[in-house]
Amino acid sequence: MSSTRHTVLGTAAVLVLAASTVSATSASAAPERQPRGAAGELTVMSLNTWHAGGQVEDGVTKLARVVEEQDADIVGLQESTREATEALAEKLGWHHYQPAADRGFVSRFPVTGGKTQLEGAVGARVRIDEKTGQEVEFYSAHLGYTPYGPYDACFDGMSVERIMEREKESGRTPQAQEIARELAPKVERADRTPVLLVGDFNTPSHLDWKQGKRDAGCAYDKPVEWPATKAVEDAGLKDSFREAHPDPAAEPGHTWSPVAPEKNADYGGRAEPQDRIDFVDYAGSKLTVKDSRAVVTGDPARMPDHASNSWPTDHAAVVTTFAVK
Repeated sequence: MSSTRHTVLGTAAVLVLAASTVSATSASAAPERQPRGAAGELTVMSLNTWHAGGQVEDGVTKLARVVEEQDADIVGLQESTREATEALAEKLGWHHYQPAADRGFVSRFPVTGGKTQLEGAVGARVRIDEKTGQEVEFYSAHLGYTPYGPYDACFDGMSVERIMEREKESGRTPQAQEIARELAPKVERADRTPVLLVGDFNTPSHLDWKQGKRDAGCAYDKPVEWPATKAVEDAGLKDSFREAHPDPAAEPGHTWSPVAPEKNADYGGRAEPQDRIDFVDYAGSKLTVKDSRAVVTGDPARMPDHASNSWPTDHAAVVTTFAVK
C-alpha cells in the first residue's frame, strides 16, 4: 500500500509495467559473504520498498541500511523491481530471488529450489544452516490494494457484510486463498521444513479487530474477520507479531503509515486510519518467536516532505526474531 492511494499507486503501476520489460532473474550467488548459519536464531523482515526505494533520495542504499541495522537474515520485499532487488542484494552481498515485477526477497542464505510464483506471492526454499542442511520455505506476498477495507469501515461506515464483499472485489481474498492452498501441504511438513510467509497484505488482521474497532472514526462493536489474514491462519500459519504481543489494544503494531498519519486528500483530509497491514507469519515447531517489532527508525517527515527521509518507505517494517531448534 502507498499513501495517497489513488495517485501514488498509479505510479506503482507504471513501475510494475516498466519492470515487466526486464528479463526475469533467479537466485543470485553472493560470493563476498558466507552465510553465517542459523546459529540458533533467525531474523526475518517484511519490507515494503515504496516503489523500489524511488520515493526517497538514494533509496536502495537506505533500504540496505535498514536491513543491516536490524541484522535481518531474510527480507521479503514488496513494491520492488527486479533491478532494485538485485541492486539491494549486491549492496548487502546477499542472494536474491524475484521472478515477479512487484515482490521478491533478499537472503543472507542461499536459495536452493522450490521456486514458486503465484498471483499474490513468490516463494522458494532457503538453506539457513549449511552444516545441518536445514531449510525453510520462504514466501513474500503483496496483495491487492483497492478498495481498502479501513476506508470502507472508517470513512464510509459500511456494514461488515458489505466490507466482506469489497474484500473479494479487491482481489485480496482470492489471492490469500490461493496462497493458503499453496502453503497448506507445506505446513503439514513444517515440523521438518518451517514455512515463512511475509508481506504487505493491504488489510488489517482479524486478530486485531476481534472486539471490533473504535478508533479513527470507526465504530464496530462486533468482530471483523478480515478474510485474507483468516485464510492464512486457517492454513495453519501463526502471526508472529501477535504471538509476541497478544493484546492489540496494548500493542497495536501499526505499520500503515509512519509518513501519512494525518490526512488523506481523497477523503476530504480526514485522519488516515492507522492499522497493522504487514505481517511475518510462520509454521513449524522448529521456530519459536523470541521477539517481533514494527520498526521505524529516525523521525521521518510526513508527506509531501518525505524525499530526504532516512527512513525509505511509507510503511513500518516488521522484524521477527525466531529461536531455531
